[in-house]
Amino acid sequence: MTMTEHAAITFPDGFLWGAATAAYQIEGAAHDGGRGLSVWDTFSHTEGKVANRHTGDIACDHYHRVEQDVAMMAQLGLQSYRFSIAWSRVMPDGRGHVNAEGLAFYQRLVDLLLAHGITPCPTLFHWDLPQGLEEIGGFRNRDTVSWFGDYAALMVRELGDRVSMWSTFNEPWCYAYLGHAAGLHAPGLTDPRAAVTVAHHELLAHGLAVRAMRAERDGLQLGIVINPSNIRSEGAPAAPAAQIRLIDAIHNRWWFDGTLRGEYPADLLASYGALADAIQPGDMETIAQPLDWMGINYYFDILVRGVEAGEPTDRMGAYPTVAGVTEADERDEHTDMGWPITPEGFTELLLRLHDEYPNMPPIYITENGCAYDDPVVAGRCADPRRIEYLDLHLRALRDAMRRGVDVRGYYQWSLMDNFEWALGYDKRFGLVHVDFETLQRTPRDSALWYRDVITRNGLAAGSS
Repeated sequence: MTMTEHAAITFPDGFLWGAATAAYQIEGAAHDGGRGLSVWDTFSHTEGKVANRHTGDIACDHYHRVEQDVAMMAQLGLQSYRFSIAWSRVMPDGRGHVNAEGLAFYQRLVDLLLAHGITPCPTLFHWDLPQGLEEIGGFRNRDTVSWFGDYAALMVRELGDRVSMWSTFNEPWCYAYLGHAAGLHAPGLTDPRAAVTVAHHELLAHGLAVRAMRAERDGLQLGIVINPSNIRSEGAPAAPAAQIRLIDAIHNRWWFDGTLRGEYPADLLASYGALADAIQPGDMETIAQPLDWMGINYYFDILVRGVEAGEPTDRMGAYPTVAGVTEADERDEHTDMGWPITPEGFTELLLRLHDEYPNMPPIYITENGCAYDDPVVAGRCADPRRIEYLDLHLRALRDAMRRGVDVRGYYQWSLMDNFEWALGYDKRFGLVHVDFETLQRTPRDSALWYRDVITRNGLAAGSS
C-alpha cells in the first residue's frame, strides 16, 4: 500500500466498542458439562474435512478459562462482548431436555461480563446445530424452525433479566450455502435444493424466534447478523452482469429483502424455480418481524471474473444456478485468508444498504477483521498489518456514518485466535495471540492499539 496521511477522527458519544467470538471456535470442553454433539463436532472428526485434522474439542478452552478471559476483555477496555451460545450445550439434542450445567455456564459468563462493566451480546446460532437435529433433517426439516423458537424463548427466560441485546442468526448465508451447497462447512452437503431450503428455514426460524422472545419479555433489542459484500467483476474476461446480479441476490438481497421487505428477490426466485419450494404462504410475514438493530459483518468485496475457454462453467458451488463466473485471481494486497483488502467497499456497501432499505434499523458492525500469523517474540506480538487493516476500515466506517448511515457500534473479529472452521488453527484473526499448545494468551500490539481507540473513541492522526 502507498503511504497515506490520516487525520484524527472521533466517533459519536455512546458508540459501542467490542470484540466477537463464536462458541465452537473458542469454548472447547466438547464433552464436558452435559453438552451434546453439534454438526461441527461430527464434521471436524470426519477425515478430510478440516485442515490438519484439527477439531474444536479443546479450541481456546474458554469454557474452563472464562474468568481469565473476561478479565482480559476488561483489561483491553472492551465495552461489549459478542459471543454465541452453543445450542447443544443448553439443549443437548436441540429439543426437549434442558441441560442445567450448560445454562449455568452462560449465566456465569453473563454475570462476569456485567461485573466488569461489559455489555453482553449473545447470538443464538453461529452454525453449530445440534447433531441430534441434523440426524432428523437439520434446518432442511421445517420442524427445526419451531424447535429454534423454543430454544430462543428458553434463553430469554434464563438470561433476559440481564441481557437485552440479542441476535438470532450469524451469517445464515454461510450455514446454508457453504454447508449445504459447496460442502465446505458442516454438515458438508452438496445439494442446492437443501441449501435454498435451509436459507429459507433459517429466516423463518429467525422471525419465529423474534416473536417468541418478545412474547417472553419486553424491552429486548433484537437483531440478526448478515455478511453482505459488494460483488465486483475484476480481471479478464469480465463477468456477465446478469450473473453478478444473481450472486448479489443470493449473497445479499435474499437476506435484506426477506427481513426488511417481507419478500425475496423476484429474479432469484425465477432462477431457483423448484429449488425454492420450501416457501409456504404466510412465511414472509413471519420473517419480516420489526427489528431493533441489524448486524453487518464485513471483510472484503467479492471479486469475480468470467470463465475462460476450457474452464468449467459451474465454478461457483456456493451459488446455485450461477454459471460462467469464477473467483478473480488473488490481488497483491490480501490477508492470510487470500481475501482482498477493500476498505473503500465497506463505505460503498453501507451507503448502498442505507439507500436501498429506508426502513433499515440502526446498524452494528458485528464483525470486521483480518487473519495474519504474527508470532510472539520475547513476550510481544507485533502485528502492524492488522493495525493498518483496522485503521483503514474504521476510517471507511466513519466516512459512511458522516454520509448518513446510522451505525451504533463496532465489534472486531476476533477477540483471540481460534478454530477457523474448515481451515483449523492456521488462520489467526485474534487481537490476542493464542499458543494452541499451552493455551497462553498474549495480547498483540493491535489489542493495545484497539484499547487506545476505545479510550479516545476514535483514531489518532497518522500514516498508513
